[in-house]
Amino acid sequence: MSHWKPNTTIETLKCRARLLSIARQFFQDNHYLEVDTPCLSQSTTPDPNIESFSSRFNHTYYFLHTSPEFPMKRLLASGSGAIYQICKVFRQGEAGRYHNPEFTLIEWYQPGMHYRELMEQLDELVRLLLKDKLTLTKSILLTYQQAFEKFAGINPHTANRQQLQTVISKNNIQLHNEILTHDAYLDLIMSCLIQPALPKGKPVFIYDYPTTQAALATIRKGEVDVAERFELFINGVELANGYQELLNANEQKARFENENKQRLAAGQQIIPVDEHLIAALQQGMPMTSGVALGFDRLLMLATGKNTLQDVIAFSIDKA
Repeated sequence: MSHWKPNTTIETLKCRARLLSIARQFFQDNHYLEVDTPCLSQSTTPDPNIESFSSRFNHTYYFLHTSPEFPMKRLLASGSGAIYQICKVFRQGEAGRYHNPEFTLIEWYQPGMHYRELMEQLDELVRLLLKDKLTLTKSILLTYQQAFEKFAGINPHTANRQQLQTVISKNNIQLHNEILTHDAYLDLIMSCLIQPALPKGKPVFIYDYPTTQAALATIRKGEVDVAERFELFINGVELANGYQELLNANEQKARFENENKQRLAAGQQIIPVDEHLIAALQQGMPMTSGVALGFDRLLMLATGKNTLQDVIAFSIDKA
């Protein structure tokens, strides 16, 4: 019987340890403080696309964090300065080639840094971690609109439902649910059509997302309002998600409440609003950009492995 054995090799685990050591040195060299925040919280993200694990202690329900974002922002509001964290995070229903319910994030925040500058810093870190592992040429930056126009032939900010359905049908993208929201159509086109078509062998940054996909990012007004959010892809794999962080407490609370309305309509559990985060934003958080990097996926690229389960010691079925 070999069910007790790890998923991966000892050499891969050594590579994991080396890359984490390099990452920590990078943050130390850039004057970041390493922090450690709770995995358990009385609140979590109400994002309808993310489901949390929950547990109970002394008749109170707690959630395992899907990201350390909320408590890290409370530290930022307390005057921590630039901070980072390397931690395990947990998400329900996420299992597959690029998913495991428990995975490793590297998340960091830099007060005073614009999100476009953070994209450059992320590019520097990823190149450092993949040095001698993967040859990368010059990065490409595309706005969300440019990516959709180039690879799907539509403007995502103005396309109607019929145009989105035409793209889905024309490219033989399978629908598992015939009733989709506008953003669900965009997400499907992004994952099934655009991501696979992105240039290989170089980091690709897609930025300035629709305002309906702002999450915790600021919204920049213009001819077309956009969320100051970005994602990093390498060889079609999404590695990181970052924001120019929202600072307005009232707007953040309104977004949480709107997400809970979406959850209610979809029959999902209502999530209590994180009042600690709202209070921290009311107190005042400095202008900040932040990003979360999926370390296990990056390790897949560094080692040439095919699935996330190939780079973690024990997958969920062996835990």
